[in-house]
Amino acid sequence: MGRGKIEIKRIENPTNRQVTYSKRRNGIFKKAQELTVLCDAKVSLIMFSNTGKFHEYISPATTTKKIFDQYQKTSGIDLWITHYERMQDHLRKLGDINNRLRRDIRQRMGEDLNEVGIDDLRSLEQKMTSALEIIRERKYHVIKTQTETYRKKVRNLEERHGDLMLEFEAKCDDPHYGLVDNEGDYESAIALANGASNLYAFRLHPPPPTIHHAAGFGSHGLHLA
Repeated sequence: MGRGKIEIKRIENPTNRQVTYSKRRNGIFKKAQELTVLCDAKVSLIMFSNTGKFHEYISPATTTKKIFDQYQKTSGIDLWITHYERMQDHLRKLGDINNRLRRDIRQRMGEDLNEVGIDDLRSLEQKMTSALEIIRERKYHVIKTQTETYRKKVRNLEERHGDLMLEFEAKCDDPHYGLVDNEGDYESAIALANGASNLYAFRLHPPPPTIHHAAGFGSHGLHLA
């Protein structure tokens, strides 16, 4: 019993429509492959679904570009002329913009002003004044930013110096450390404390003399040191 004929019209159900598209697309690609193998034909198929999804089949012995070139040669239709003209028009516009910018640069440098009218000169003066204000504003912003950065660095150094001085004074008050001998050594210790965070110069006082250091006992009795 054969299958009944299907009426050729748009399938309203989206799911059935997608399933039918996938099945028939694969069937067409299979037929194109058979034509390529059996008949040594050059076949190119380009398909877009209703959702815009792209599918393509091209015979292994050729490329899509070669197919298009052969089509143009056979039919006498140039497929790229419109695109070429559009590119040429865009290139002309870019050339005009480039020439205008070059002329503006020369005029701002004081050149090519012989044929410039008084209105154009006033407009050029206004443009240069505006550009100067923008440049000056940017320069002031850079200077302000650098100044703030250096001020932060100076504050950090001052805080570090204060911490070092506090640490130095704490070391001086520590009973395990003696005071320096004279004012010159004290200034040297201060200079070292300012220059390095972990390096200090101290001189310990010798311990007070004891009786063993002040006098010695010998075989002949007591002798003064």
